[in-house]
Amino acid sequence: MNGKAAAPAFTLRGGEVIDGTGAPRRAADVRIRGGRIDAVLKPGGPSSGQVIDVSGCIVCPGFIDSHAHDDQLVLEPAVPQPKLAQGVSTVVTGNCGISLAPLVTDAPPPPLDILGRDVFRFERFADYLAELDRVLPGVNVVPLVGHTSLRVRHVAELDRTATAAEAARMRAEVVAALDAGAFGMSTGVYYPPARGATIDELHTVCGALKGRDAVLAMHIRDEGDQVVSAVEEALAVGSGCEARLVLSHHKVTGTANRGRSATTLGMIERAAASQNVCLDCYPYEASSTMLEPVKAARTGHVLITWSAAMPEMSGRTLQSIATQWGVSLEAAATRLLPGGAIYFSMAQEDVDRILGHPLTMIGSDGLPHDQRPHPRLWGSFPRVLGHYARDRKLFPLEAAVHKMTGLPASRFGLRDRGQVRAGLAADLVVFDPARVRDAATYEDPLAAPDGIEWVFVNGRMALHRSEVLNAHAGRRLRARA
Repeated sequence: MNGKAAAPAFTLRGGEVIDGTGAPRRAADVRIRGGRIDAVLKPGGPSSGQVIDVSGCIVCPGFIDSHAHDDQLVLEPAVPQPKLAQGVSTVVTGNCGISLAPLVTDAPPPPLDILGRDVFRFERFADYLAELDRVLPGVNVVPLVGHTSLRVRHVAELDRTATAAEAARMRAEVVAALDAGAFGMSTGVYYPPARGATIDELHTVCGALKGRDAVLAMHIRDEGDQVVSAVEEALAVGSGCEARLVLSHHKVTGTANRGRSATTLGMIERAAASQNVCLDCYPYEASSTMLEPVKAARTGHVLITWSAAMPEMSGRTLQSIATQWGVSLEAAATRLLPGGAIYFSMAQEDVDRILGHPLTMIGSDGLPHDQRPHPRLWGSFPRVLGHYARDRKLFPLEAAVHKMTGLPASRFGLRDRGQVRAGLAADLVVFDPARVRDAATYEDPLAAPDGIEWVFVNGRMALHRSEVLNAHAGRRLRARA
């Protein structure tokens, strides 16, 4: 089905609307025409186009994945679509300092290889955007440019800070990306290719955002023992460049740091009084990223998601592999490199506290190219609705929807999305509040969720009960449009 064809008209009749603002649900019909919400009517009002009975269901804005690594996935609309299956209509790409452009290489260092190894082919950020426009993705895309990708392109020795000339070249690339249509940039100084970057380098490169009403999404330098100083650094950089700061997949890790989310959230709250800052979080106690032997040995409970050296070890625990080989955890992890892993290193109380905070958006942080991915790739958004809102009652359903719609729309400057309101883009999801749940598990991570009935992207019916009906309904969104 061609995403450029005229959007048909629909009337969603008989459901309850949760509008994305946090307001209480209400009975209403929603009329869609020309790719936009034509009207939100009292039940039984005049209809247009195809009338769909959504009795017993919630109609709400399409979910916005505020932290995705779908840079390559959105160029492959023919493959399975884990985000559409969850009700996601918009993804934010280029997170953790990792973006497909501007970079051309056939040997991307970890963690850039989470996007694939043979996909870095865009000399300019504008070239990547042009490819998005040509392909027409299944969901809308909010693109960020990654600081780590720029470092790989411009810094000769990645274990040191950039020279003045290298930092200037990176800054110029950020300006070019913003001019082309990037919504902002991301950093990932947590990871080896960017650890050498000092705060001075960050101030210089991120300074390109000043005066641009841009986003700065930061994977902070440490999420364990040094988490407080890492948050301080991120707040300082965000303030210095006057960006809309997002602290990526905020967490505290390690047994010794259990409960420290109370401290970090307090810091963020105080900073929010004088600067634009929020955070995103995924609804799980385990993280997933590149396999790092020292970190893996320290964590203990680690599940291997992929290994280039030994693909057959995917899905096994590092402990079982080490025991089989008769070596230490660190030695076993080293043999598996390069690879990816799931780390069970967070306390439920910290996840709950962060997830429930009013400044927290939902971001899946899913890795679609892992051989055996973390279940968050297919389960994050239904898990918030079912497990956390309905079953555990961590927050009301209206608050859950706000975290996935109105809140990220406002933070990323998506002025015509994130609410069910006449005149806005018709990105909508219809779900059964009694049935919605995540089905993906660590043992079966690719299972599609239950209870997502319909997904509309730009007024087109993109999905019905896990069946993709239109794989080209999305588009690249324009910053500050």
